[in-house]
Parts: sequence; structure tokens; C-alpha cells
Amino acid sequence: MSAHCGIGSVEQRAFIRQHTRLQSLPLLPELRLHLADEVMPAWRGFEAATGESEPPYWAFAWVGGQAIARYLLDHPEEVAGKRVIDLACGSGLCAIAAMRAGADSAVAADTDPFAAEAVAFNALANGVSVDVTSRDLLEDHPPPADLILAGDVCYEMPMAERVMQWLRAAHERRIRVLLGDPGREYFPQQELVQLAEYEVPATRELEDRNVKRTGVFTFPV
Repeated sequence: MSAHCGIGSVEQRAFIRQHTRLQSLPLLPELRLHLADEVMPAWRGFEAATGESEPPYWAFAWVGGQAIARYLLDHPEEVAGKRVIDLACGSGLCAIAAMRAGADSAVAADTDPFAAEAVAFNALANGVSVDVTSRDLLEDHPPPADLILAGDVCYEMPMAERVMQWLRAAHERRIRVLLGDPGREYFPQQELVQLAEYEVPATRELEDRNVKRTGVFTFPV
């Protein structure tokens, strides 16, 4: 695992402990995650520690990921016995839900090494084992897997285009793909099939309303 801007894993773990607390979410009372209570203090602290201007995505449970996690816990047949990849995993919520729902294995992938430490904390808190990689999976063909989970990956155009091209390639390789999204501007909903919809509690610091209607989608067969 590579260090983030010269910050080693010990410092990363200390930062996570300082800026988050273990808590459950209204939509997912079965799970517990180390999450920040307020966005800006965690964001400012992250920027000061790393020099990065982007927020610590791993410190928040984004609505698309919550929707996927709820769907997997309610539909364990989607994931039971399967090899799962949680793309741009952040906190690792989707990978953890997959393991709790009976997946054979789960890999949580995120290029931010802070996320790797957060996933380790969160997996331990939920009594599951999750493998973690900081490699950018989008730089190569989709690796062998049965199911790829992608929550909240279409928040900006360049990222959305890159991720969707990779997910289409995965679908063409007969890997099932589940996406979670509240209908963001760059989410290509017209080419997908909606499987479920949830009213997900949110914070106005991250979203435009306190409850976001969020769907779980897949590619048509």
C-alpha cells in the first residue's frame, strides 16, 4: 500500500480515529461504519494533513452506496457465493454488505490509501473479511469477478465517462454490475434497468435535500 502525500498508515489510522466515530445508519441498522459527523471539519482536516482539495470520500456513507448495501442485504441471492468488487469503495460499505449477505469474497478498490485503512476499520467492526486494493482498476480490463458494485460514481463528467466505459466492458464479459445513484446529472439512467428504489436520509452538506430518492440499477440482459 502506498502512502498518501507522505502520510504513513499509522498516521492514516490516527486521522480516521480522530475524525470519525463508529455509528449505524437509519437505512442500514445492521451495519456500523466509522463516519464523520460533520463534513467540513473532516474535509479541512484531510486537506491540512494531505494537501488534497477533494473531500475524504471514505468518511461519508454516500446515498448510492447505501442503496446498494440495502439491496444486497434484502436480496442475498444477488451476492451469495460470489466474487465481488466494490469499485471506488470509499468506506467499503458495499463490500461489507456483500460479505454480510453471503458473498464468497469481496475486494474493495479505491485509489485513496486512506480508504484502505477505513475499509479495514469498517470490516473489522462488522465481523467480515474484505480485501483492499489501492490500484486504479480502470486502467486495465475488468478483473475476474461475478459482481461489480458501483455506488455514486457519476458525480462528474470525466469520472462518469471513464467508469461507465469500464462497467460496460465488465457487462460484456458477463460480469453482473449493480450501480447505485440518486439520478445525478451524468448518470446514464436511460441505458440501465432499475431494480429497486429507496428513500435515503442524507445531509445537506453533501446533497441538495435531506432525503434522496436513490435507485439501484443494472445493465439490461
